[in-house]
Amino acid sequence: MLPLFVCPGEGVRNAISSMPGQAQLSVDLLVRECEEMRKLGIGGVMLFGVPDTKDDQASGAYAEDGITQRAVRAVKKAVPELIVMTDVCNCEYTSHGHCGKVVGNDVDNDATLEWLAKTAVSHARAGADMVAPSDMMDGRVGFIREALDEHGFSNTPIFAYAAKFASVFYGPFREAAESTPQFGDRRSYQMDPSNGREAMLEMELDLEEGADLLMVKPAGPYLDLIRQARDRFDVPIGAYQVSGEYAMIHAAAQNGWIDLDRAMMESLTSIRRAGAGVILTYFAPDVVRALA
Repeated sequence: MLPLFVCPGEGVRNAISSMPGQAQLSVDLLVRECEEMRKLGIGGVMLFGVPDTKDDQASGAYAEDGITQRAVRAVKKAVPELIVMTDVCNCEYTSHGHCGKVVGNDVDNDATLEWLAKTAVSHARAGADMVAPSDMMDGRVGFIREALDEHGFSNTPIFAYAAKFASVFYGPFREAAESTPQFGDRRSYQMDPSNGREAMLEMELDLEEGADLLMVKPAGPYLDLIRQARDRFDVPIGAYQVSGEYAMIHAAAQNGWIDLDRAMMESLTSIRRAGAGVILTYFAPDVVRALA
């Protein structure tokens, strides 16, 4: 699956300097990109919205006419057979860049759940095939599942970012999504990279709350956890080869230190070998072309 960034405007393609070949796309260009991806045979896309305004209530995340909602409607109208998954989080929409409601200097877990549920419902109403909560708030999968069911979207699957680590490899994404925290960091709600056992517990809890698929993020540094999850849980296991992984491979290739295509294929093969049945990667179109 290919992650894509959608922004306001028309005919807009804002190159992302730290992610060669990637860009923020306005809805019209996003639709064209999705049409091309479908022709290539890519299984689906993950949409991240980049709004023109932000506030401390993340109101753009759950607005019925928000950027992600408009993008979902346009893509599903133009390419109805393409799987469209949406990121359910707040960091792209908050003026402070955190994934939840800030009270004092802390993110309030429980107060954030209602935002996430409203966002997921609005995405499903717009036509999203699947929603993917990435915030790492405790209890959010169950809260979202209940809200989706209450609004008639009981068949909308939840692809839970179940083991999302507080990783240094997200740096380029924060440029792409304009989501750098304005204070502190996200280690109070994302996972400690040294704590693999907690990852298994988080996955179990998400399944109990109603998750249909589980994700490990980042992918490359956590291959051991992808394998543990595959061996332990009888649901699809996904992995996200994140922006920093993509950027490192490109940077090394641009310096002539490694072969780009071989590094791309080897990195993704290792993720698949570890047990991931779904891989989110910015290399998706390059891989499909290479395998054609």
